[in-house]
Amino acid sequence: MNTWTDDAELFALMRGKLFPAVIGDILDTMGLLHQFLPAHIRPLRPEMVILGRAMPVLESNAFAASEPAGLGPLSRQPFGLLFQALDDLREHEVYLATGCTPTFALWGGLMTTRARHLKAAGAVLDGYHRDTPEVLASGLPVFSMGGYAQDQGARGKVVDWRVPLELGGVRVQPGDIVFGDMDGVLVIPKAAEEEAIRRALEKVSAENTVRLAIERGMSTQEAFRTYGVM
Repeated sequence: MNTWTDDAELFALMRGKLFPAVIGDILDTMGLLHQFLPAHIRPLRPEMVILGRAMPVLESNAFAASEPAGLGPLSRQPFGLLFQALDDLREHEVYLATGCTPTFALWGGLMTTRARHLKAAGAVLDGYHRDTPEVLASGLPVFSMGGYAQDQGARGKVVDWRVPLELGGVRVQPGDIVFGDMDGVLVIPKAAEEEAIRRALEKVSAENTVRLAIERGMSTQEAFRTYGVM
């Protein structure tokens, strides 16, 4: 039985008591062994924490902002569906983009301004961001491969959003929980979230007991035999 009634309560509880590593441990025991995104996706600042529901965004490489000879509906549309996707962000959602080679920035200052206005939770990018000082000044959590000023306009397009994606072998469905800190970004499948969070809360409580025992001199072997947690 959960102790929250909506996402605002759930995310406040998670921020106050949990961290990605402990939930990742629980997901391992549930057979969900590949839920951390690649390690190269890092927060702009070590203290940043991102937590919200995934809004997956599918990117594609392009070779011109507009291609008059193209037969596809996005050929003549600079940035593809990027603006539509960004405007569709909702409160507590994470803009999570992947699908193209990392040759340009997937996120920048004006996108940050729009996301903050929409009360989004932040952005997770399988690629670069730009306008780093502006993004940092906003306080919005952004996780990426790093800063790189090269613009998307002539090089990439958003081709869809709110669709299932794979990022580094991790399947991401719309509405999955995205939880990240300086140690990595975890995707918690919606179907598993209630059990995983409940069990993670229990594990944190047990770990606190073990920590006190070790501080008092108990060996790690004895602690694991006694409490089954390490």
